Amino acid sequence: MTGNTPNQDNGAKPSLPEGDLGDRLRKLDVALEKAQRERIVGSSRESQASSSTQGMAQALRLASEFAAGVLVGGGIGWFVDRVAGSSPWGLIVFLMLGFVAGVLNVTRAAGLKKPPGS
Repeated sequence: MTGNTPNQDNGAKPSLPEGDLGDRLRKLDVALEKAQRERIVGSSRESQASSSTQGMAQALRLASEFAAGVLVGGGIGWFVDRVAGSSPWGLIVFLMLGFVAGVLNVTRAAGLKKPPGS
């Protein structure tokens, strides 16, 4: 049994029969190869789109972490100034503390290490 049987896979394409059936099989083979190429290209585009949306989500999260720290610090400073009558010192001090808290929140959310000395 040295000849190729239709079920044997030796890496070469089997010879197609002549006539109408052979033409249809050749067209089908071309269409299958084209579909496989498009599927490969489509899956790489989907992975690129997925990674860009994940990056945008991460950026939005980090921006909101920072903005929240600054806004909360400013709000507390404004409240302290209204109650204690120490305008504008409470706002200045707590705005700076809010900025520091925002930066720390961003570094924690991004998974970075703490700065040296803290």
